[in-house]
Amino acid sequence: MLKNLLGDPNARKLKKYQPSVTDISLLEEDIQALSDEQLASKTAEFKQRLSKGETLDDLLPEAFAVVRETGRRVLGLRHFDVQLLGGIILHKGQIAEMKTGEGKTLVATLPAYLNALTGKGVHIVTVNDYLARRDAEWMGQVHRFLGLSVGLIQQGMGPSERKKNYDCDITYVTNSEVGFDYLRDNMATAMADVVQRPFNYCVIDEVDSILIDEARTPLIISGQVERPTEKYLQAAQIALALKKEDEHYEVDEKARNVLLSDEGFAEAEQLLGVTDLYDPNDPWAHYIFNAIKAKELFLKDVNYIVRNGEVVIVDEFTGRVLPGRRWSDGLHQAIEAKERVEIQPETQTLATITYQNLFLLYPKLAGMTGTAKTEEAEFEKIYKLEVTVIPTNRPRSRQDLPDMVFKTEEAKWRAIAQECAQMHEIGRPVLVGTTSVEKSEYLSQLLNQLEIPYNLLNARPENVERESEIIAQAGRKGALTIATNMAGRGTDIILGGNAEYMARLKLREYFMPRIVQPEDEDSFGIGRASVPVAAGSSGQGFVPGKKVKTWKASPQIFPTQLSRQMEQMLKAAVEFAIQEYGERSLPELEAEDKVAVAAEKAPTDDPVIQRLREVYNRILQEYEQFTSREHEEVVSLGGLHVIGTERHESRRIDNQLRGRAGRQGDPGSTRFFLSLQDNLLRIFGGDRVAGLMNAFRVEEDMPIESGMLTRSLEGAQKKVETYYYDIRKQVFEYDEVMNNQRRAIYAERRRVLEGQDLKEQVIKYAEKTMDEIVDYYVNPDLPSEDWELGTLVSKVKEFIYLLADLEPEQLQDLAVGEIKTFLHEQVRIAYDLKEAQVDQIQPGLMRQAERFFILQQIDTLWREHLQQMDSLRESVGLRGYGQKDPLIEYKSEGYELFLDMMTNIRRNVVYSLFQFQPQIQPSVQAPSELV
Repeated sequence: MLKNLLGDPNARKLKKYQPSVTDISLLEEDIQALSDEQLASKTAEFKQRLSKGETLDDLLPEAFAVVRETGRRVLGLRHFDVQLLGGIILHKGQIAEMKTGEGKTLVATLPAYLNALTGKGVHIVTVNDYLARRDAEWMGQVHRFLGLSVGLIQQGMGPSERKKNYDCDITYVTNSEVGFDYLRDNMATAMADVVQRPFNYCVIDEVDSILIDEARTPLIISGQVERPTEKYLQAAQIALALKKEDEHYEVDEKARNVLLSDEGFAEAEQLLGVTDLYDPNDPWAHYIFNAIKAKELFLKDVNYIVRNGEVVIVDEFTGRVLPGRRWSDGLHQAIEAKERVEIQPETQTLATITYQNLFLLYPKLAGMTGTAKTEEAEFEKIYKLEVTVIPTNRPRSRQDLPDMVFKTEEAKWRAIAQECAQMHEIGRPVLVGTTSVEKSEYLSQLLNQLEIPYNLLNARPENVERESEIIAQAGRKGALTIATNMAGRGTDIILGGNAEYMARLKLREYFMPRIVQPEDEDSFGIGRASVPVAAGSSGQGFVPGKKVKTWKASPQIFPTQLSRQMEQMLKAAVEFAIQEYGERSLPELEAEDKVAVAAEKAPTDDPVIQRLREVYNRILQEYEQFTSREHEEVVSLGGLHVIGTERHESRRIDNQLRGRAGRQGDPGSTRFFLSLQDNLLRIFGGDRVAGLMNAFRVEEDMPIESGMLTRSLEGAQKKVETYYYDIRKQVFEYDEVMNNQRRAIYAERRRVLEGQDLKEQVIKYAEKTMDEIVDYYVNPDLPSEDWELGTLVSKVKEFIYLLADLEPEQLQDLAVGEIKTFLHEQVRIAYDLKEAQVDQIQPGLMRQAERFFILQQIDTLWREHLQQMDSLRESVGLRGYGQKDPLIEYKSEGYELFLDMMTNIRRNVVYSLFQFQPQIQPSVQAPSELV
């Protein structure tokens, strides 16, 4: 009613930005008339105009028109008007909701270019290394053509390489890398080790995945702490002995927690032979709780997989493995004990930050995704980000079919397999979204029985590029693809197949030998063979006289054999490249770059790239003839059919899966198959419906479509979304307390790192320490005879031994303020004396000592403070029972702890510097040569 009365606020916002889109379109003809050199020189012109006082908003229409024209020339992609709208929304620091297939990656080039003109740097954040590399390589062509530098941060890069890439105008990076680099920078001991510049502007791709899904887990850098591994193994045995049915414990699946009953405590204590699980001298409760959680709530092939004797986490939202990440608080160790693999040492937090507070450090933040509207309130409240829905370029023609609900899980999976078989028979491509490795493999077994070919993508394969290779061709006629959650896959499914992917992969297959481990075999059907290189047939590298394992694409990827003439052309071009670069195989990354540049349209003088590009374009034409014919066939059959095998806890993830069908106005359909045994229905009242189905004697394989059930499901999803929002909000509120402290300590640390001369800072620390000693031992309300001057002087000498001649009598006739002033003077004299002693050993050594001791104390006491804050958070939780707000208690006590830490840092630095006694190293003489 309000919408009808006041109008749609989203439409009003879009209408406000429409004149800018018109301005950009009006400039298109003038910009098209420019030569490549004139177009590239626009960047210098814009920077000059900025320096003369124009704003980024003034430059927006012209800058966007320049990027649009560059995209057309370099990538062969011209930004649609709706993409320009998306770019304006991102520049304004908002979230642009653009449906799958609307070209979000291309949209990011517009605000990235405009904001990079300031020279302060732009970060484009993606969800994984592959997408960061692909976008830097692909979209980076636009920026490089216009004279901007493009950086890329990948896992495993060294500090100098990271610094060089962060210093670029536009840097492509993953969310975890930018977070860990921020934390590492704030643990650096010299400015040379700091890799990041101050944050400026950030565009987050798949913003909901990063700021919502991953926001429950903070980023943590940790150091190892030795704890006895026997306890984890023993606790795992106790957990097996305790039974849920015997009422030893309850499992709260909604809160993902376990509660031990009185019987459970008694049984555990008896099995362990102890009197109290909470005995501070021999604590067991923590180990037992974790072991039961590992047994009941963390399932193999759902929450984690075991690979090479290691427990590796599986991302519940994307279905990808997360190597290197571990659950905290001893939980990972409990799972390792359960799986009987080597138990890694527990860790202690050295530095931590949540994604919320990390991205709030950017003065200007924007994001794009296909699904943000359902989380609009959270984006607004936590991140102060508005969500604007961008209309699709073409009207959507996807059909969302009603859910089918089965009585049992087995009946559901049989029905899904039958649906896949029917679709495969008529030739429609099918994408099946599963929620875990286990379930995707169960479906694959059913399809094997029906003898239906398929591609399987789940957490087991490690190579994300092969994942994108399969997804890119999931729109081929008759293709059947099973994939774990589709969030953030970052690859378009084009009906009939993706000719550009095919051409690029064919070029790479010839050009780039790749060493592949034998155990890397997987369900993709990727060819692997050790072949004689000189033979020169498809898939072989060119390393004279050697045998290598070669990279070869899946046979399903290429729809048709290249013509003989084309094969010969391709072989000749690659041989020419090898001759030009020397009689050696190109390093893998360099070869990858050559293939990438050859597949683009940017001008080049390199004869190898020109030759490869010519061949690439010819291959592309051959494949396009095939894919365009197949596209028409698939469209006539009804397009891509998406099957959801379970409702996710969040409606957003369901919408992401649905969004894979019907891109750019293509036809398509989606349907969810559910069972009353699915987690969501089971936890939220599916038993009522099961009772009804039993009462009406509904057959197992008879699906029901019920409005009541659909409403109940949506209600359950909303409840879960609200519950998780509350968890994230709580994480955020508690981390806000830590965030203020973190910013203060990091700012102090940065001042120390940047400061050349820290003498004044240390003297201030010493003066403040003297003031605190005076305030403690001298009460101005008492007569001066009652002041504890003797104890005061002893305490001063403890800190500053150089004041050995100081006597209480010198302070007797002074007022409190005068005592402080006198001690300040004595401190300065003593410090100068200390500096002279130290610098006598080595000139300038005192300056180094100051930096070393301040950083050492900040880092040591900050680590201890993090442990104290963790303990405090656990303890304040119980105060809710005493009618006290735990958060307020945490804030006030946390503040006291922080003040104590800052005081201790000051005092320890003063004490350490005055106690510092450098030793002259005896010069080591070279030993005489033995005859």
